[in-house]
Amino acid sequence: MPHATGRLDAARAVIFAPLDGAGRAELVEQRLTDAIVSGVLRDGERLPSESDLSRSLGVAVVTAREALEGLRDKGLVRTRRGRDGGSFVTFDRESAGRMLELRLRDHSRIELRDLALHVGAIAGAAAEVAADRASDDDLESLTTIHEQADLTTAGGARRAVSRFQLEIAAISQSPRLVREEIRLQAEAGPLLWLCLREQEYRERSASARERVIAAIRDVAPEAAREATIRHITSAFEWLVHERLRLDAARRDEASLPLQGGSA
Repeated sequence: MPHATGRLDAARAVIFAPLDGAGRAELVEQRLTDAIVSGVLRDGERLPSESDLSRSLGVAVVTAREALEGLRDKGLVRTRRGRDGGSFVTFDRESAGRMLELRLRDHSRIELRDLALHVGAIAGAAAEVAADRASDDDLESLTTIHEQADLTTAGGARRAVSRFQLEIAAISQSPRLVREEIRLQAEAGPLLWLCLREQEYRERSASARERVIAAIRDVAPEAAREATIRHITSAFEWLVHERLRLDAARRDEASLPLQGGSA
């Protein structure tokens, strides 16, 4: 695969790029959390030191320290002392899933729609331009990503979506679109693609890739854009329904003590 390693390196570069605006510990913690949950930072991986992290993100050392403390509290990072010490990623799928559900509950329907619109605008534009600029080698690369996708797990399906969309952005030959796609994958991807927990949506995702590839092969920019946005809209609709389900489950749990007391 001609671009896979470069895209992964680019995604990691964005994780440790300077933050926009004020460098609050919450922003550092959220960025690193997203990177761990999405698999950009893997279980057992050693994180940069507090001083290196603060330097790369453009924040104070105390801010980086507070962010790492927050990650330790979540169980996403463990720190050990000594010569071979440091902070290491500890990825627990169940804990990560619970955190994403809590994050979903914190988003209103309007916020989720805005997120989907933003992601769709970037990915749709990249697909539209890629349909005009793709070479035969580019099409082969997209087809390889699609054919090698592991749809047996949510993580495998998520990686396929990430690699495919990054490749589309690269084919567009727009550095700005590539940077924004990478940033959105790191910050929004873990939440947006929660639907890939379900096999039905993994198969829908594969079908969406087939439509995008066909549109690019036919040099049909509008069709490529439409298929991409439809894919993202489907993920948004799942998020809305899942949020309603989580809210209903929380209400049911809250009512249990009352029911038990009246028995």
